Amino acid sequence: MTVYNFDETIDRRGTNSLKYDFAVERGHLADVLPLWVADMDFRAPEPVLNALRKTVDHGIFGYSDVKSEYYDALANWFESRFGWQTRPDWLVKTPGVVFALAMAVRALTEPGDGVLIQPPVYYPFSRVVRDNGRRIVESPLVYRDGKYSIDFDDFERKAQKVKLFLLCSPHNPIGRVWTEEELRRLGKICGKYGVYVVSDEIHCDFAFPEHPHHIFLKTVPELAERTIVCTAPSKTFNLAGLQVSNIWIPGGEVRGRFRKEIDCCGYSQLNTMGLTACQAAYAGGGEWLDACRVYLRENLDFLRDFLRERIPEIRLVEPEGTYFAWLDCSGIACSDLEDLIGNRARLWLDSGRIFGGNSDCFQRVVLACTRETLRAALERLERAVAETR
Repeated sequence: MTVYNFDETIDRRGTNSLKYDFAVERGHLADVLPLWVADMDFRAPEPVLNALRKTVDHGIFGYSDVKSEYYDALANWFESRFGWQTRPDWLVKTPGVVFALAMAVRALTEPGDGVLIQPPVYYPFSRVVRDNGRRIVESPLVYRDGKYSIDFDDFERKAQKVKLFLLCSPHNPIGRVWTEEELRRLGKICGKYGVYVVSDEIHCDFAFPEHPHHIFLKTVPELAERTIVCTAPSKTFNLAGLQVSNIWIPGGEVRGRFRKEIDCCGYSQLNTMGLTACQAAYAGGGEWLDACRVYLRENLDFLRDFLRERIPEIRLVEPEGTYFAWLDCSGIACSDLEDLIGNRARLWLDSGRIFGGNSDCFQRVVLACTRETLRAALERLERAVAETR
């Protein structure tokens, strides 16, 4: 087995990195340490790099599409990892999952229709609803005793008022991996009221072994005609900048409406580098991912121990998956958490308020960095919190 060095520090500054190169432009101090946007500080798997080098060496970047080998790589991945059998005609390729969410909102609802979300949740969920003239309906997750759960009674009341439900599974930012029972209950309610489901499963490959991820379509097959499942290699293999996602739509009518919205936007073929990288990643990146998951789990352990021993004011909401840490900072004696994080600790994190759900006292930390980067960030945070004691 190949030994992977995830401790290697790779300087990303000066590469037009959204994470590292735009602090000042986005209102932060120039020397902040960024652990915000959800990409990794690790090189992509070698099979991906080799495939991209081959494409670059060829030197022609004309209009491109994919052959059956592309689908085969995806199908083998989802069957071997999740026991989910797909079909080629279900697949629609888009430049990203957020783009797909917007297309689904446009395809399955009309202006003024209600779309259900579960805050605190990935903030583009709200944006694609609001920006397309639809009405946001919230069924907030319940935070109790350090854990989040679904209020199914509230969810059912809200489901009667909407056309579409945007499911985040695994859930970003809180790190919940929904159980089969939870997914079935959600599916039963959506089926009862004729609600379409779009399941964003972009973080599916980062569920912990003791909390296995369940594909919504596999768990609730009776909703196949009314469900869209969104997947992508971007988080799994650190390919976000290559702009490719794979959207699975079994229902012919829904798929036709979805494709029509894409056509109306004037979008057609994906870029050749993204397609090349995606196929290579799913075909040959499994060993790299397995090693990466081990390292990320060790980062989580390191963070948990550090908080317990040195910053007890901050409580880790124990994740069941993803490479995020959702931190409850309500124990800090500070009137301005954003100032403490950004100016006194000189960290660039994701503020809980952007995720909704009364999360102003929370912060999201991305753990996909070297251990030394994480240590440096936590030491900055420790010093800043110590000043409030």
